[in-house]
Amino acid sequence: MKIEVWSDYVCPFCYIGKRRLDMALSGFSQRGQVEVVYKSFELDPNAPKEAQQSIHEMLAQKYSMTVEQAKEANENVGKQAETVGLTYHFDEMKPSNTFDAHRLTKYAKTLGKDTEITEALLHAYFTESKHLSNEETLAEIAETVGIDRAKALEIVKDKHAYAQDVRHDQTEAQSIGVRGVPFFVINKKYAISGAQPIETFINALQQVWQEENQTPVLKPLSANSSDGTVCTDESCIIPQEDK
Repeated sequence: MKIEVWSDYVCPFCYIGKRRLDMALSGFSQRGQVEVVYKSFELDPNAPKEAQQSIHEMLAQKYSMTVEQAKEANENVGKQAETVGLTYHFDEMKPSNTFDAHRLTKYAKTLGKDTEITEALLHAYFTESKHLSNEETLAEIAETVGIDRAKALEIVKDKHAYAQDVRHDQTEAQSIGVRGVPFFVINKKYAISGAQPIETFINALQQVWQEENQTPVLKPLSANSSDGTVCTDESCIIPQEDK
């Protein structure tokens, strides 16, 4: 089973959705036969690298609400995060452009470390309040998952490195109708949109596994075979023609 996950590192529900999927997979008996692949998605490709507003101010402006209302909304999201063991520090979060982080993840994938760096980047942004637009910060995060710091820094400084890989994911997202994240696609046939409850992921895993691996039942298209034209281990009688 293959699960493709489109997400962004500054999306609070993406981290919650990832954790809920991880929790569902931890109790799934066929976990060893499930591959999870993380895909790039930018909520705001035009986001500045050095934001002049807080996360609360940006949310307020985007949705035409007061800063106090934005703080309340973020607080509610933080409470959801707590239910799956995550800690969000909205007051200290540093709004970031995530294109370089996605490029770094594509490089990490060539080393088999894309899953590890995805978790590390999400944790760095939401819990440690790190700035994901900062090249040195990205190199530090890469180093925590066993990637050579100098090489990681080289990748993020080269704006063309793995850029096409990121763009490919985004084009694919558009082609299949992804409008928001997190977005989960199972075996390129089944879709789950949003940070759904753990039970939804559990049921989806079980349902898809059963449907994809059940023994097919053949539907007979021939006429009744009781006319003796079939051989069994008991008989193989050639029917007599009428005279």
